[in-house]
Amino acid sequence: MTGSPGESDVSTGTRSVDRLVTTLRTHLDRGRVAAAVLALVGAAVAVVVAGDVFPYRSLNHDEGVYLQQADMLLSGQLFLRPPVEDAFRPWFFVESARGLYSKYAPVPAAVFALGKLLGGYPLALAGIAAGLVAGTVALGRELFDARVGALAGVLLIATPLFVVHSGLFLPYALTTALNVAFAVSYLRGERRESRRDATFAGVAVGLAFFARPYTAVLFALPFVTHAVVTLVRSGAWRVPLTAAGIGSEGARGNDDRARGLFVRRAVTAALGTVGVLVTFAYNAVVTGDPWLFPYLAFAPEDGVGFGERAILGHVVDYTPELGIEANRLVLETLFTDWVVAGPLGAGVAAAGVALVLVGRGIPGDGDESAFDGRVRRGLLAATFATVAAGNVAFWGNFNVLGALEVRTDGLIYYLGPYYHYDLIVPTAVFAAVACVAAADGTRAAATRLATRRDRVDPRHARVAATVVLLVAGAAAGGVAAGAVDDTVERNTEVTEELRAGYGSLVADGDPGAAVPENSVLFLPTPYGPWLNHPFQALRNDPGHDGPRVYALGDTRELEVARAYPERDLYRYVYAGSWVPTDDSTVRGGLREVERVAGDRIYLNATLGRPESVESTTVRVTGDRGSTYLVATDDGGPLSLSMVVEDGELRVSGEDLAVSGGEEGEAEEGRLPLDDGDEIEVEVFVSTGPASGYSYRLSFPYERIDGTARALTATAERCPVPTRCVPDGVEESPPDRGIDVTFSNASAGT
Repeated sequence: MTGSPGESDVSTGTRSVDRLVTTLRTHLDRGRVAAAVLALVGAAVAVVVAGDVFPYRSLNHDEGVYLQQADMLLSGQLFLRPPVEDAFRPWFFVESARGLYSKYAPVPAAVFALGKLLGGYPLALAGIAAGLVAGTVALGRELFDARVGALAGVLLIATPLFVVHSGLFLPYALTTALNVAFAVSYLRGERRESRRDATFAGVAVGLAFFARPYTAVLFALPFVTHAVVTLVRSGAWRVPLTAAGIGSEGARGNDDRARGLFVRRAVTAALGTVGVLVTFAYNAVVTGDPWLFPYLAFAPEDGVGFGERAILGHVVDYTPELGIEANRLVLETLFTDWVVAGPLGAGVAAAGVALVLVGRGIPGDGDESAFDGRVRRGLLAATFATVAAGNVAFWGNFNVLGALEVRTDGLIYYLGPYYHYDLIVPTAVFAAVACVAAADGTRAAATRLATRRDRVDPRHARVAATVVLLVAGAAAGGVAAGAVDDTVERNTEVTEELRAGYGSLVADGDPGAAVPENSVLFLPTPYGPWLNHPFQALRNDPGHDGPRVYALGDTRELEVARAYPERDLYRYVYAGSWVPTDDSTVRGGLREVERVAGDRIYLNATLGRPESVESTTVRVTGDRGSTYLVATDDGGPLSLSMVVEDGELRVSGEDLAVSGGEEGEAEEGRLPLDDGDEIEVEVFVSTGPASGYSYRLSFPYERIDGTARALTATAERCPVPTRCVPDGVEESPPDRGIDVTFSNASAGT
């Protein structure tokens, strides 16, 4: 008698659940579960660091370049075409006839763009961090065992360079994740004799090359060397010859295993070559020359090698001696400050490498493998040599140091030796090897001791050994946590200064949100005529048509105003030095900018002075010269009037006389103007033989079809020539205030 239909459904469901549980048990052993958990931890670290440590991005302004490029890719663009030339050029973008393009390859930006599509740019960082941690766990497990893999993942997460860069939109973590994926796939492919793994290896190394060619080559070099040597030594290179009827039938490459080896090599090489060809194709699209990389189009002397190296006026004679010294300092910094637990972690990793070279007491030695374990592990160890040696020829390692003799100078102090980022993975893996080997040795020694002395219970001995290991691990964990805290704290202090600088622009934690929508914001240029340098958090949409448009201040401002006739104009001004590492806080302010147009334009200013001053001089400058006036009174507020009419500027004041005129003569100073001009006014107030201060006013002017046009003047008070305070950023002393009006009507009308 058969059961009821309901009973049959329950039985079928139970069997399905049993099969699912069996499948999960088969594929999700403790090592894989550990990898998944650690990957999630790595992802969480990335999100927290990006949001809490780097909400305004880091000192490395390349982040803004990659994010601008990601915005472009999401809009289907490789080129920016700003509405006004020169006023919208982002940092590290190259000018061309087709528009502006990034000096960097698009792979990192494409990954960041994918994160944005899935919900936000930080998701990309979370995915990269998770992939790198999972790859490190897989690499440790592949070369040794599951314990080494899991511990390597833990050590990577405790690595300062990993923690800091997990929250940065830079290419180094991504490239390393691709390199690790290549290594794991290559090693698995050899052990399993798997074409699928060989395919993954080719895709990974091809993408890594497209992202950062030199970095990918340095890491892959030991594996590529091994691939070539084994192909030659095995005779598998003869397979295509034999298939074509060339060569002897008895050649070793004629058997199935040789054919498999040859196919794996061919698949990996072919897909890796595709990455190289895609790189050259991209070069051809953006630079017009497949052999010209975008970064060399930006700065032709910014390449790998020795001799004169230069970028944006920074020129160095990069000799081999300088390269060796710079890289010695970089590696010293890496292994003392930026690997897990600093010098302690570096020493433990060195012990792990020594164990591999000796070939004794290595975790996982009993596992079966497709080829000699020492060679497999030696490939990873060899990356220390190839990455370190290859970077000697790259002058970027000199640049990250700043002043060589100052340990706290340069980007390396805050963001670490990121050109050597690849090395944190083998460091974590070999440190894990040494730790697991030490734990195994300690437990084995405790057991032997208990066996020799009958009065000691072996279980008690193992417990004691475990306690010793836990205490040692806790101490090492404290050292590792301290190293992470130090590096994070440095960057947190930088963020606090950036927070103060951006303050007037921020609303609800969003940089720029305090600026009204449908506006144009003119930004200052403390580092030169670039957007996103330093203001990375303020980026334009690729079409320059977002709710807020950001333009360079003092650069074709009137043309920008004409390009956006329906938008309100604002200017961001600040006082102080925009150097977030100097412990000096910037005070910023947002100022509305008015358009003024008419047959004539009037500027009236009242500038505060003490009741008694030594002297006061006024200089008004345009592209076609200057005019000078002097005050004839004894002090008090100074009134200054300017009229722009018929291509000429006239400046006057009740107590002003043209320099060189008769005392008391109140004639106007006159200055001819071009149809497009930048007018600067400097008033110097002398308060003693060696003391004084100045005021500066500046505004753009143009004349089109007989109509004069200008924008609200920027006004500053300068206690010393190199330190100026824009009007309104902070309260002025009672006798040093600024009051400026700007209109197309005189003060008396």
